[in-house]
Amino acid sequence: MSYFIDRRLNGKNKSAVNRQRFLRRYKSQIKKSIADAINKRSVTDTSSGESVSIPVDDIREPSFHQGGGGERTRVHPGNDQFITHDRIERNPGGGGSGSGQGEASQQGEGEDSFSFSISKDEYLDLLFDDLALPNLQKNNQNRLTEYKVHRAGYSANGVPSNISVVRSLQNSLARRTAMTAGKRRLLAECELALAELRCQEPAQLLEEERLEREIAELKASIARVPFIDTFDLRYKNFEKRAEPSSQAVMFCLMDVSGSMDQPTKDMAKRFYILLYLFLSRSYKNVEVVYIRHHTQAKEVDEHEFFYSQETGGTIVSSALKLMNEVIRERYDSQQWNIYAAQASDGDNWADDSPLCHELLAAELLPVVRYYSYIEITRRAHQTLWREYEQLQHRFENFAIQQIREPEDIYPVFRELFQRQTAGN
Repeated sequence: MSYFIDRRLNGKNKSAVNRQRFLRRYKSQIKKSIADAINKRSVTDTSSGESVSIPVDDIREPSFHQGGGGERTRVHPGNDQFITHDRIERNPGGGGSGSGQGEASQQGEGEDSFSFSISKDEYLDLLFDDLALPNLQKNNQNRLTEYKVHRAGYSANGVPSNISVVRSLQNSLARRTAMTAGKRRLLAECELALAELRCQEPAQLLEEERLEREIAELKASIARVPFIDTFDLRYKNFEKRAEPSSQAVMFCLMDVSGSMDQPTKDMAKRFYILLYLFLSRSYKNVEVVYIRHHTQAKEVDEHEFFYSQETGGTIVSSALKLMNEVIRERYDSQQWNIYAAQASDGDNWADDSPLCHELLAAELLPVVRYYSYIEITRRAHQTLWREYEQLQHRFENFAIQQIREPEDIYPVFRELFQRQTAGN
């Protein structure tokens, strides 16, 4: 076995860099573990990281060893119990169950897991990896401009908190070298002349005194040059650069009728919390409009959307009509990327489902970038799903998915918002 020792100096954030390299290398295994862990969380548990486990076989590192063949001489330690051709009995306790954390099978083979914790930011980055809003376009770029701060060299003026110590000391050294170079050269010549004069016979006391006086004046002149001067100070400079951006609005439509029992509402809330985290983490200019509906629809704030106990019958078209009114009043489709996500259990008045079809086909789908419908039910689909299926065949920006169990939420979410490749 050969060992290679890396003796390069460690950087400032070597552990952080190694951690990010580890996360990139085993991203697929970690994402699978996160997908399993998200189903164990409560509806509002999004403020902490996660402990994940991956099989130890997946993290084995390559090693160098001698190949087979050839002649080698080895020296093994001796023993006082066995000689050549002795048969060694099996350990009686070898077939029992150990005290470790691995999972053993009936065949006597098991698999250990490597467990570690990831932070909230790492958890959310992996959670929303490869996701994006479909069909997002940069509208009205001249008006929608963001400014981001970037490093832009150094400046002679600034605030003390931005001072660059290294650059200031470099300027100080250059200034002192330039100002004293001639005097130091003259000082060296005078000291050499004085040394030679002292070696001569007879002694020339007046000349020695003159040289000593000149040397003292040169040293005093050099010492008067300040170590640091305001001229030397340099400050880290920052400037704002304009970056065009897109602005979008997401309409969240949730059915809160009497047919939506508490487990169904919890699954809808989980979906919308994932959607909110995804939008707030991935985009900056995204507004969210919350609409709750039963027989009547109402625009509400975030707290009321998730925690209000109001309920009633079911008329889905009321939410679509309100959404259409809000778009006309506040969100011009030429200026905004409009998105919508609707969650329901599929229960609706039979004569209202064709009206929903008509509203979507004539009013909403022509102006929205993407409309997703999530039906949360274990029952057979009803008239609303069948009407929406017809829309899915007609419009590319319309998608429908079904959620039966909490385990379906994250896969469905990824399916709806998977980043589109250039070929799609």
